[in-house]
Amino acid sequence: MSGDNDPTLSLLRIAVYCAINAGRNTFSIQCSGEDTNMPRHAPPKDNTLLEMAIVGYQSQLGGISAKIADIKAQLGQVGPGRPKATVAAAAGTDHAGPQKRRTISKTGRARIAAAQRARWAALKKQHAQPAQPARPKKRKLSAAGLKAIREATKKRWAAYRKAHKAAA
Repeated sequence: MSGDNDPTLSLLRIAVYCAINAGRNTFSIQCSGEDTNMPRHAPPKDNTLLEMAIVGYQSQLGGISAKIADIKAQLGQVGPGRPKATVAAAAGTDHAGPQKRRTISKTGRARIAAAQRARWAALKKQHAQPAQPARPKKRKLSAAGLKAIREATKKRWAAYRKAHKAAA
């Protein structure tokens, strides 16, 4: 090949080799005594190719979003960014504005609160601990019984001391 001896081609081969092996974003080439920093991915001089790619992708995006909107309309779903006229038509109403928030009357709130209190009362009754059986009254020691216990204790201690005195 006659292009193998071209100095520009050999310089390009060196640059590619350095870019692959260096692993850095920039590399330098010594060319006739001056240091030149070259970016790894140099932007193309002509941006028309990139602009055409953008136009192509935008047209595809428009077609895809139109298909998604058609499918959602068939399903009856309201998607973001749909015109209000189609939202009203899909919902079957003749007005396109947002619906007013409904409020509840005081009597309705009172009925709901009473029903909730009744539910809580039933739940608490279910989970209430069973009442413990009443304990029998604590028996009291009579004065005569206490006197008998004291005399018996004194008698035992006297016998104990007598036994230890005899052993000693």
